[in-house]
Amino acid sequence: MSSKGYVYPDKLVSTQWVADHLNDPKVRIVESNEDIMLYPRGHVPGAVQIDWIGDLNDPITRDYLNREQFEHLMAHNGIANDTFVVFYGDKSNWWACYALWIFELFGHTSTAVMDGGRLKWEKEGRPLSKDVPAVPITEYHAPDRTDYKIRAFRDDVLKHIQVGLPLVDVRSPGEYSGQLFHMEGYPQEGSLRTGHIRGAVSVPWARAANPEDGTFKTAEQLRQLYEQEQGLKSSDSIIAYCRIGERSSHTWFVLKYLLGYPNVRNYDGSWTEWGNLVGVPIER
Repeated sequence: MSSKGYVYPDKLVSTQWVADHLNDPKVRIVESNEDIMLYPRGHVPGAVQIDWIGDLNDPITRDYLNREQFEHLMAHNGIANDTFVVFYGDKSNWWACYALWIFELFGHTSTAVMDGGRLKWEKEGRPLSKDVPAVPITEYHAPDRTDYKIRAFRDDVLKHIQVGLPLVDVRSPGEYSGQLFHMEGYPQEGSLRTGHIRGAVSVPWARAANPEDGTFKTAEQLRQLYEQEQGLKSSDSIIAYCRIGERSSHTWFVLKYLLGYPNVRNYDGSWTEWGNLVGVPIER
């Protein structure tokens, strides 16, 4: 990936790298999709499935797993503290980036994304398996979740607005303009108001990916998108958001690891929270 000019090229691995490490005991391949039925229909041999709803979210509180829940998830998916975890999935890896982001809330940063995800793997005619791997149960010790470094809450967003710091809305143009509640083709629900957070710029997440194979664009192309078009700088403190934080985790990954911006946070409350809050600043 060094040929693409990324600041942290090791945060991406190729499909060939994954094929070469399918039996590496120090590597765990994780599939995370929007469509949870993709995994049982066929997945990268040896990959485990981690579901963004059933596995990563607390079943009652609108929040992610706590430390004990995360330790259980890791142990039962054969992931130890020193395991290198490679994520991939559908939708140009937006759910893979979401899962990676949550892993990093717990300090598990020995992670990468398989560039191109399921789409590239399948287009290359690589093997798929329907077998669920029997992974060894590990002993995993996690720290308490550290949110403040890479996660933003509504009060953080309000402070961001007050001092004029940059916000990136990664939703579709129709959602940003207030014409849609959700992406086209999805149920138009989830919030009482449409529009975008005051002062946010629109950079749809998908513009960072190549539609033909789901891979990330080069660093030069990404800088054109974020810096030349929108005026962002690596020294900026940036908050990205979408509807529930999944699409914006893709943009978070791009800004933090591919372009090397040190101060990027994902607002996972996003529009489902902001569009239902009383009295917060909204623009259309």
